[in-house]
Amino acid sequence: MIEAYPLCWPVGRPRTDKWRRERARFDMSFARARDEIVRQIELMCGKYALARRETGLVISTNIALRRDGLPLASQRQPDDPGVAVYFTYKKRPMCFACDRWQRVEDNMQAIAKTIDALRGIARWGTGDMMEAAFTGFTALPAPGQTTARGWREVLGVEAMNPPPTLAFVTSAYKSLRSRHHPDKNPGDAGAAARFQEIMAAYEQACQELGG
Repeated sequence: MIEAYPLCWPVGRPRTDKWRRERARFDMSFARARDEIVRQIELMCGKYALARRETGLVISTNIALRRDGLPLASQRQPDDPGVAVYFTYKKRPMCFACDRWQRVEDNMQAIAKTIDALRGIARWGTGDMMEAAFTGFTALPAPGQTTARGWREVLGVEAMNPPPTLAFVTSAYKSLRSRHHPDKNPGDAGAAARFQEIMAAYEQACQELGG
């Protein structure tokens, strides 16, 4: 289950090193940045979908929550200012995550601006542009989630005896990741799902084999 608190960073999404994080110039308060994410999701998915909780919106941070499940303003900055926004768009799980900036509100504002830009593609772009733009934001399983199939089966190493080493599994994973990347399979509606399954399977393999 994806948690709003503490931060539930998406599996397979790289992190920004602390010393690389930058000071942003958004000049946006925490409350306004949080509410802008909600507004952008409402504009993208529809007011009634949001009101009926059909979007499954979760703004995940290291900031404690209000009673409605959204991050509470007026708290000190956590050591990890990352933000991950999960929601459902046209029955597809999506995730926007950002930790480039030093403050939580700046990372929230960066995500809000990204969603706004994608709404522009939805309004003015063609269908294939929209699908391509959204591919990179399709949500991977949250940390701790398992794939429907075991990781050995997904990565094609279930019949090996003796069991495969982590180095061998990593090699198999890289090959499958490259072969099934959505960018290499345009027009294949199942490519994103296979790619997600491969990423989640490797995460499980690393946890089990000590990677």
